Amino acid sequence: MRILIAAGGTAGHINPALAIAGAIKKRHPDAEIHFAGREKGMEYGLVTKAGYPFHPIEVNGIQRRLTPKNIARNAAALYHLALSGPRANAILRQVQPDLVIGTGGYVSGPVVQAAAKKKIHTAVHEQNAFPGVTNKILAKQVDRVFAAMPDAVQRLGAPDKTTVTGNPVRTEMFHLDRAAARRALGAKDGQIVIVSFGGSLGAQVVGERVADLAKWEIANRDFIHVHATGSIEKADFAKLAKELGIDHSPKFIIREYIDNMPEMLAAADLVISRAGALTLAEIAAVGRASVLIPSPNVAENHQYHNAMQLQKLGAAIVAEEKDLTGEKLIEIVDSLTKDPAELMTMGAKAKALAQPDSLDRICDQLDELLENKA
Repeated sequence: MRILIAAGGTAGHINPALAIAGAIKKRHPDAEIHFAGREKGMEYGLVTKAGYPFHPIEVNGIQRRLTPKNIARNAAALYHLALSGPRANAILRQVQPDLVIGTGGYVSGPVVQAAAKKKIHTAVHEQNAFPGVTNKILAKQVDRVFAAMPDAVQRLGAPDKTTVTGNPVRTEMFHLDRAAARRALGAKDGQIVIVSFGGSLGAQVVGERVADLAKWEIANRDFIHVHATGSIEKADFAKLAKELGIDHSPKFIIREYIDNMPEMLAAADLVISRAGALTLAEIAAVGRASVLIPSPNVAENHQYHNAMQLQKLGAAIVAEEKDLTGEKLIEIVDSLTKDPAELMTMGAKAKALAQPDSLDRICDQLDELLENKA
């Protein structure tokens, strides 16, 4: 059995793809799983590190705001779009897959579409309540559609073949050794560990507020704080950290990307992050308290609505970017960390939202699809 998975753009698309691949491999050890994505995208590093064969295809989005730089980007995007169909067909000829799965990102469009035209079994997974453009187009063409949230079913436009599965997270998220993860960080008993990130590409405002928080922590608290800058914000954050004198503190660990997120979340007492659907699924899987800073730059403001679901249940505190200052974030973190019991209570409420059978639901559907050879 050969399977091709197309995913790219952000960790929110790539990590569900890796989780699905791992679950298929566990259920079918002889399965041959391949990935398609941008060689210059973050998917290349994550996929090859996981040990799967990688097939490059270049697809980019069109920039709506017309500046000289964006006009050049759009010209390149149109060029790559013209080549994407032939390249997708070349990948399909090379892999000869029995099944093609798309989990979002521009690259999944031409690959899954080409497979559907060739009558190869196809499926897509949508992580958000407000589906992306690519999956809305593909939903009508593929055999099976998986939606993380009920609200997405009608929006995807193919309710008759859509199943609500939740967001797949790596199975290890549910079986983590918290004590071992904390020892690996050098955390002492009772020492607060904070993990923060603004998404796989980074977020300027989140970085600036976290930098203010880190300066306060270093001066006033004995915390361990791990912060991921994201690829785009790496250089700017390094400059800011140097200006604030927080760039060489053993208590504040700066990384571009957290590639061992399960262990980091296991070690954490508090998570500070955006409110992407996969992030919230992982926070729920490990049962951690969180401060959520929804991105205001997403369709239908869906991160805010995602985050509010957790706040209403007492599992998180939502801090909108437009209202968040460094002082406000310090105030929130100071209040939460003064009461470790409250952090545990919030974490337990988050855990109640976890969907540990998401991957089983997806794999059951895929097995059923593959059994139908017609």
